[in-house]
Amino acid sequence: MPESRSLTSRRGLLFGTAAVSAGAFLTACTSNEPADSGEKTGADTRPAADDKPGKAVTIGYAGPQADHGWLNAVNENAKSRAEKYEDVTLEVTEGSNDTAAQIGQIETLINKKVDVLVILPADGKALTQVGLKAMRAGIPVVNLDRIFNSPQAYRCYIGGDNYGMGLNAGHYIGEKLKDKENAKVVELAGLDNLELTKQRTAGFDAALKNYPNIKKVARQAADFTVESGQAKMAQLLQAQSGFDALWNHDDDQGVGALRAIEQAGRDDFLMVGGAGALSAMQAIEADDGVLKATVLYPPTMAASAIDLARALGQGKGIGGLAEFEIPSSLTLYSAVVDKDNVDQYMPTGFK
Repeated sequence: MPESRSLTSRRGLLFGTAAVSAGAFLTACTSNEPADSGEKTGADTRPAADDKPGKAVTIGYAGPQADHGWLNAVNENAKSRAEKYEDVTLEVTEGSNDTAAQIGQIETLINKKVDVLVILPADGKALTQVGLKAMRAGIPVVNLDRIFNSPQAYRCYIGGDNYGMGLNAGHYIGEKLKDKENAKVVELAGLDNLELTKQRTAGFDAALKNYPNIKKVARQAADFTVESGQAKMAQLLQAQSGFDALWNHDDDQGVGALRAIEQAGRDDFLMVGGAGALSAMQAIEADDGVLKATVLYPPTMAASAIDLARALGQGKGIGGLAEFEIPSSLTLYSAVVDKDNVDQYMPTGFK
């Protein structure tokens, strides 16, 4: 999963209920008459902001290499959203996780004089200078998810809430185990060298402090792949003969984790995933295994980034706000999806 930042002020927690996200709020981004949307699983399914054609806008999109389910969903959300607007032309670069290659691709878009740039950087710190270059060239930048080092490198930031993911996962588990004496939980984290992993763990630990009967007895870091999830989960299961709940940071590695759990014949705990993969939501709906919930990290943020870029290009604000300008920062809410609301979120599940 991509790096992001956390904000210290956030909305009240939702324990497995739906939240109004920044993405939903952006359906009014350029005011009137939302368009009907299709039922395309894994891509943005919300109505487009203002279907009425306005000033023509060329948006340059520099996203990641789609080597992970969530990253692929991000790219698809951006493309499908742009297709809903007659007045938007999307210039898409070949996705890259190589910083030098991505910098070159963005410089090409700058030289083409696109109206607005949407950039999900392979490395926010490494690409800060090219963001600054675009802004100085008069091209507003929508910085998607992995944040640049300087606010001068973007006009608007939109991303997920990693701390909030951990916080809401911890509270969901806490509420399920609050009446169990000496409850034990384990954590299957992502890559420990990523700031986002540290934020998710910090949020989880903060939530558990509200439940003195619960103790985290083990933590294992994986690397967001099915193979790593299976291997690291097998190690956790071997080391821990008994526990009550597992929080897994990422649904892609969760596929492997579930394989290891099935191979070990374990069903004595509940599992909470992260991100919102279609496979996770289907397992939650079936309710015949350990996976009971997943905490969203919505790939629809890319669709909302296109909304923001279009609004910037047309000089519009967001409907419902008094201000004439779009905000400088939007952090999406990490809603918990369980069997009670999975039907609502199923269309957003990514493969």
